[in-house]
Amino acid sequence: MSNPIKFGTDGWRAVIAEDFTFDNVRVCAQAVADYLKQAGLAERGLVIGYDNRFASEHFAAACAEVVAANGIKAWLCSKVAPTPVVSYGTMTRKAGGAIIITASHNAAIWNGFKIKTPDGAGAPDEVTAAVEKNISRILTTGKIERLPLTEALKQGSVEYLDLDSIYTSQLARLVDLPSLRKAKLKVIVDSMYGAGSGYLKTLLDGGDIEVVEINGERNPIFPGIRPEPITANLAKLSATVRRRKAAVGIATDGDADRVGIMDEKGRFVTQLQVFALLALYLLEVRGERGAIVKTITATSMLYRLGEIFKVPVRETSVGFKFVAPLMMKENALIGGEESGGFGFRGHAPERDGILAALYFLDLMVKTGKTPSQLIDYLYSKVGTHHYERIDIEFHEAERTAIVSRVKQPVLSEAEGNRPGEIAGIKVLGLDTGDGFRFRLADNSWLLIRFSGTEPLLRIYAESASPAGVKKLLEAGKALAGV
Repeated sequence: MSNPIKFGTDGWRAVIAEDFTFDNVRVCAQAVADYLKQAGLAERGLVIGYDNRFASEHFAAACAEVVAANGIKAWLCSKVAPTPVVSYGTMTRKAGGAIIITASHNAAIWNGFKIKTPDGAGAPDEVTAAVEKNISRILTTGKIERLPLTEALKQGSVEYLDLDSIYTSQLARLVDLPSLRKAKLKVIVDSMYGAGSGYLKTLLDGGDIEVVEINGERNPIFPGIRPEPITANLAKLSATVRRRKAAVGIATDGDADRVGIMDEKGRFVTQLQVFALLALYLLEVRGERGAIVKTITATSMLYRLGEIFKVPVRETSVGFKFVAPLMMKENALIGGEESGGFGFRGHAPERDGILAALYFLDLMVKTGKTPSQLIDYLYSKVGTHHYERIDIEFHEAERTAIVSRVKQPVLSEAEGNRPGEIAGIKVLGLDTGDGFRFRLADNSWLLIRFSGTEPLLRIYAESASPAGVKKLLEAGKALAGV
């Protein structure tokens, strides 16, 4: 039997009813149960959470049946739970790990299977490799244990769990919520029909602040959008901010581990700007110090902030599973990636879009600045930076040809295996650790890489001007031949 189950940058994702089936989900659950036994973690039990997608609660229940049948205690979330809620709950309960049924920001026809380690972080490659090895064996033997949920609940081997109070108490320790509630701000929250629905409104209600939530109901088809907080999906949020004359718009993705920000004029604040502003908030407003961990796709503004505040900046491949271990090793202040996912010291080593949103609001309140004024203030310190990413669908059969096109025309022996120029700018370096990143003489950069979660070619660019970004993106498309 061929194996359709491959773990990427953040779990396994597949089209519902095609490869994402109950049979395959049970295979994954059995593989995780086997891994917990192999790793000596079975006695600590397993947390199982799920998002708002089609049948997610039923897939989660199927996982609980398998885990319980293997003699491992399963704590099954009693309702939809954002990924950061499950991550923090896993850590505080000292569980052996977690399974989360979610496809995060993918389109409605997808669902996914994430694995969390005991510290609440995304499973690193060595864990997913062990799980994939188990999957291959299970697909061959067909051996999957299963105990009906009703019986498992009766026996106590499955127990329902609500992690909300644990999580919200943690946020109250990290953020001055009473101060935020007193702020005379109008905030529009777009939950994108996702698992984060209701959280920000509940946390901030009861004071002068006005929180208006849109797309807060459950709708597994995500009408008109995909639940990724980027410009293309936030037209309604932008329009609502302008119409209601709000101070800011905040969006969380399908499982609420990522955040998107709209300024007071309904303009999207890029994820790179948000990352730099959150770092500035922690360093300058809160006076904290510690390393900054960024992926290769994140902004170079962080290097300048590192110089200003004398803190180290570390860089990893794309994927928070690479960021989290470095954050824990260095007790880093903040870690983040271009997708809008940020993690923070003193919390679970995982992305948290809800906490990131609260920190951004606190930055506004503490400085008395609007989002656009905050960007101007940031640029006064680090210089002007603009950024954009384009995503291009491709057929898997084209991958080798695309890689070949990017490699061959640009490599030059005369330049020490570097292309001479891109968009008329001298290339200082070419990194190939995760795609092809060209570092340019004017401090701009261009990156061409394949998504680790879906069939997309991504082209990224950061430059001092919007025109510079456009030129780099066009150059990237030309290099890739797309």
